[in-house]
Amino acid sequence: MSLSYRYAAQCCARQLRTTATAPVRAALVQQRIARRHNSTEAVSPKISGIVDQISQLTLLETADLVASLKSRLNIPDLPVGGFAAGPAFSGPAAVVEEEEAAPAAAEKTLFNLKLMSFEAGAKPKIIKEVKSLLGLSLVDSKKFVESAPKIMKESVPKEDAEKIVATMKELGAVVVLE
Repeated sequence: MSLSYRYAAQCCARQLRTTATAPVRAALVQQRIARRHNSTEAVSPKISGIVDQISQLTLLETADLVASLKSRLNIPDLPVGGFAAGPAFSGPAAVVEEEEAAPAAAEKTLFNLKLMSFEAGAKPKIIKEVKSLLGLSLVDSKKFVESAPKIMKESVPKEDAEKIVATMKELGAVVVLE
């Protein structure tokens, strides 16, 4: 079934709320039932009776009915999107991902910069450089430098990463490209 029970109940309740009076509401319910009965499929009288009873339920009763049916029939709660949300079989996709990973490893263009360590005498200069690179406050920059090893930046182009590594190396810090 492509629609969830909850969604169907909400649509029915919304439609019932928008109609102004009870006689109009009853006429619409009868029209819907008539449309269902006039379909090309053969509907048994038992199903017809159940449909009549369900169509006359209130929103709260419909919600209770849905909960009861889910528990009795062991129907799991599915996220919006139902069965089409996730892939059913990932065999060929895994092969494609492996093929794409091989060229990506050979031609890596984006790097993560990790501050590994620093010289104790160069700590103030490194804090100032980290402050300017990352846009942190002086206190946050100090905490960042003192918590080394820590990743400074992620997804940095190769040219920029090499410049940052050279600058930090001149100041007395050890920065690694990952």
